[in-house]
Amino acid sequence: METQVFSYSYNREQVKPGILHIGVGNFHRAHEEYYTNLLLADDTQRQWGICGAMLLPSDERLYRALKAQSGEYTLTVCGRDGKDETYRIGSLVELLWAMEDPKAVINKIAHKDIRILTLTITEGGYNIEKATGAFMLDNEQVKHDLQHPSEPHTVFGYVAEGLRCRMAAGNRPITILSCDNLKHNGNTAYRAFTTFIQAQDAELAAWVEKNVTFPNSMVDRITPATRPDDIVRLNAKNGTADEAPVYCEDFIQWVVEDNFIAGRPAWEKVGVEFTDNVAAYENMKLSLLNASHTLLSYPSFLGGYRKVDEAMRNERICKLVRTFMDVDITPYVPAPGNTDLELYKQTLIERFGNRSVSDQVARLCFDGISKFPVYIMPNLGKMIQDGADLTRQAYLIAAYRHYLKYKVDDNGTTYEVNDPWMTEEDKRWINSEEPLDFLSLSAFQAVNLKASEAFTSHYLKMVEAIKQQGAMHTLESILS
Repeated sequence: METQVFSYSYNREQVKPGILHIGVGNFHRAHEEYYTNLLLADDTQRQWGICGAMLLPSDERLYRALKAQSGEYTLTVCGRDGKDETYRIGSLVELLWAMEDPKAVINKIAHKDIRILTLTITEGGYNIEKATGAFMLDNEQVKHDLQHPSEPHTVFGYVAEGLRCRMAAGNRPITILSCDNLKHNGNTAYRAFTTFIQAQDAELAAWVEKNVTFPNSMVDRITPATRPDDIVRLNAKNGTADEAPVYCEDFIQWVVEDNFIAGRPAWEKVGVEFTDNVAAYENMKLSLLNASHTLLSYPSFLGGYRKVDEAMRNERICKLVRTFMDVDITPYVPAPGNTDLELYKQTLIERFGNRSVSDQVARLCFDGISKFPVYIMPNLGKMIQDGADLTRQAYLIAAYRHYLKYKVDDNGTTYEVNDPWMTEEDKRWINSEEPLDFLSLSAFQAVNLKASEAFTSHYLKMVEAIKQQGAMHTLESILS
């Protein structure tokens, strides 16, 4: 039996793009596009359609698919109760691909109707040095863009050139809103873009200080990658012929600092929460949801699991995650507003185990180099200072080393590692036969793990146990 598809109710021809989004991936299409699609039913909000900009050669397949569908696609929301709902999304009213027309992207950033520039460029996409938090001006592509402003390769170069054209045209101010999973993501975006612009153009830097705001935000919705077999499955289920479908969980949250210099959509009408300070929400989500995802990812993958819900049906993994939340993280997470922290944690367990979503463990393993500094290291540093139990954290980092170094799971199955922001120096630490060298990885630089005897003693035991007995057997010994 086909799932009913709920279509949007507005006339897309009456919608004008007031938002430019860079990075039109699945999460963006399940989150910001979803909220905006709901909002456009309000005829006072039709100036807030979204123009999507893609900057990478690898974006071609999705760009072609969406372009052929005039930006429309289906979003299947998978309920924890097993009931799914599918929506036809129409809020993506324009599409640009920099490989096809780079000037069009620059002109759109400068356009007078664009009042908000939103971003999903991944945690590693901000080009921030992990140990110092500084923007890396010595990156080769960044150096190219600094020297060739009119021929950008990076998001920083495109935004700078677009803002330069905006300034020259005398157009209104603009808000740059990060929607990436980073603590203080607006502050991070501000540091990255203003550092680049200051190095390139002092006049533009002065204009940006007065004419661009960078609100912080907290985003949340589990959205798996859509694989070719998912496209076939979703189309069969929905009775559609969508070449770019998305599916996601039924939970959604967006908390945003209300700091928009040129106006904003009335997203609060469709469930977005605006606040003066998003920090407590960020801390809760990154420390519990994202950190728990990272914790379960590498042991689960090494244990042979490829779907998150299947891993969570393993009592050992479920107990590991819940103990991590309750014992390791809760002492460092004050609940924001009226949040019931116990209910929030229980909801996370249910979300991870959602069989309809069936998220990929490989997606959680992706780009650990960028995730550990954001999700794991801040609380691990506090735990070391407080003399807390470091067993589970040491197990995680030992599992991460095994995952990166040996590329074979407990069942003898080989796999490829996808960690795009890994440096050559990182690779040397991974290849070293001395386990303590791994603790020099760029992902861990915010905390001197080698200096903690309590941590290293646990970690070395875990490294040897995983190598000799496997990740799941080691986990069983931890829990017992």
